[in-house]
Amino acid sequence: MSEFALELNDITVTFTSADAPGQRYTAVADTTLRIRAGEFVSVVGPTGCGKSTLLNIGAGLLAASAGSVKVFGEPLVGINRRAGYMFQAEALMPWRSAIANVMVGLQYRGVPEAQARAQAQAWLERVGLGEFGDRYPHQLSGGMRKRTALAQTLALDPDIILMDEPFSALDVQTRQLMENEVLALWAADSEGRRAAPGRRGRKAVLFITHDLDEAIAMSDRVVVLSAGPATRPIGEFDIDLPRPRDVAEVRVHPRFVELHSQIWTVLRDEVLKGYAQQLKKAA
Repeated sequence: MSEFALELNDITVTFTSADAPGQRYTAVADTTLRIRAGEFVSVVGPTGCGKSTLLNIGAGLLAASAGSVKVFGEPLVGINRRAGYMFQAEALMPWRSAIANVMVGLQYRGVPEAQARAQAQAWLERVGLGEFGDRYPHQLSGGMRKRTALAQTLALDPDIILMDEPFSALDVQTRQLMENEVLALWAADSEGRRAAPGRRGRKAVLFITHDLDEAIAMSDRVVVLSAGPATRPIGEFDIDLPRPRDVAEVRVHPRFVELHSQIWTVLRDEVLKGYAQQLKKAA
């Protein structure tokens, strides 16, 4: 049995250039990223460095040009059905109520209506929205919509959770509440549950973010990517802060400050390179 929930091995991704038809450019080059079962891993890097590309490969939404993907030791073919994906952009269906949005994945999997509704209601209650199941997305605040999307993802009971900057559009206070909510649900998943084959209690999480503070506060490990093109990992840091964590309180911990300084030393030059590239494109 593999110790890794998700393995991206020697991944290279090449696209056709939109600016120069017929030419190709390498977005990600020779990148290996492995997430252990039950591990929370964040990936940080400059804008446009390929973070979301790696997430899409892990989800099976995008095929790598070279390299391999394994899920619990088995080669990934097609969509990763052991993963749940929480997108950065609004993904709720506006014509469906909150509970109907949470139910939708269960319905697609053939879960009977009554059972799907009961499971969706239970997850709405777990994210603090038990009384809001009949509300439509436009009737919910930004934080409530994110809670609904989180319930929608977790209702499918995935072994791997893929999160693409899910809280970037929220205000600071709501963002911290959501970060703590995710950590609490992730930690609780390891308690009182019978592990399915190939998993060890809590879920594996691959979390994409631009926010270094967020990455350190939430993660077991932080991986730093270089600026593109041909992005690759250039640093990896174990986050040895004690758990459970409050994402606001942990930021004043001396070890947090030390880790932030270490990671930012690696990340800073890549952010400047990425910014210069964005300015060049805009010129």
